[in-house]
Amino acid sequence: MLYYYGLAIWETPTKKIWMDLTKAIRRQIHGANYNFTFNVKFYPPDPAQLSEDITRYFLCLQLRKDILQGCLPCSFVTLALLGSYALQSEVGEYDPEVHGTEYAKDMKMAQGQTKELEDKMMELHHTYKSMTPAQADLMFLENAKKLSMYGVDIHQAKDLDGVDIMLGVCSSGLMVYKDKLRINRFPWPKVLKVSYKRSSFFIKIRPSELEQYESAIGFKLPNYKAAKKLWKVCVEHHTFFRLTSTEMATTPRKFLALGSKFRYSGRTQAQTRQASSLIDRPAPLFQRSSSKRNSCSLDGGTLKQSHNNYIFMTYIHRFIGDSPVDNLTERESGVLLSAQTITSETISTTTTTQITKTVKGGISETRIEKRIVITGDTEIDHDKALAQAIKEAKEQHPDMSVTKVVVHQETEIAPE
Repeated sequence: MLYYYGLAIWETPTKKIWMDLTKAIRRQIHGANYNFTFNVKFYPPDPAQLSEDITRYFLCLQLRKDILQGCLPCSFVTLALLGSYALQSEVGEYDPEVHGTEYAKDMKMAQGQTKELEDKMMELHHTYKSMTPAQADLMFLENAKKLSMYGVDIHQAKDLDGVDIMLGVCSSGLMVYKDKLRINRFPWPKVLKVSYKRSSFFIKIRPSELEQYESAIGFKLPNYKAAKKLWKVCVEHHTFFRLTSTEMATTPRKFLALGSKFRYSGRTQAQTRQASSLIDRPAPLFQRSSSKRNSCSLDGGTLKQSHNNYIFMTYIHRFIGDSPVDNLTERESGVLLSAQTITSETISTTTTTQITKTVKGGISETRIEKRIVITGDTEIDHDKALAQAIKEAKEQHPDMSVTKVVVHQETEIAPE
């Protein structure tokens, strides 16, 4: 899941520039003193689809930093809830003999953090029983993704009347904000072209059913460099989230126009998900920053602090059939049409189903990936559980074929 992240340098405490990993760093910076940081570049719209705990944990750290720096505003109630999950992830289940009564002081969630906030974080944290750090991370992300500014890359601008606004780029499109309120939204499917000229940035919008002609909208950026930077961010986000591959990004297209020949060269989100589904190794071990404990993994890593047995299974069903697409651009390029995640739980199992629909070359593909974690204090008949899972998959999707099955078995060792 490396392609969700990037390397950035900070010109000022609030202004960063992403490094192009295909070019030498010395060609991209001027001067000797720069701070380099490893940051989330593309915020996944559904973090549950991230396949490994370490990726989700890094995303949690980034979001906590965004909140602390004021880049991701949230209410007192939401801040307390997110802080309680962060406590569960870092210090584990509440133990009055170990944690005492003021342990939330070390969990910085906001500038000028109040005792009232810390008390509410601890109050919620006390209610979490048998929740692993990985499960706490997932709950943190499920609530953080609902925030209005989640994953929005903000750029200062003015409209053509000279009114100060902010332009935000995210997974779903281009947003326009005024006085911290969103006043307009341009989803990627409606954007035909993005371009810049001098300090102006332009988008061409697809006509609606009631309109006959395309429309163009312009914005003024502080300077040429800012306009080019916004253009590059739009190109990268559109390519990463909308296309199934970067093949079309290496050839001229209408979406990319005027100025630079820059093209996004990394993997797209669809390619990243496909690559992660083929991983058949145990999940990497890592240490959380505060607790320094071995991670309790949701996806097959070694667990050290419980007595459960886990079996982790991934199987993929793929069906490819003729499905012509009316739009010529979508016919020639790979386009992600939809993505859906469904989670169901029983006493002993948690099932996450990811469904993605893509189209390329006039052919549509529906891809279903299921991840099942079976937990219990007694021994599990792994062969029986696997056979049952494949049987259910074939019954639910008789017109699809199972293309991959991976099993990870981990038995926890009680700490001495």
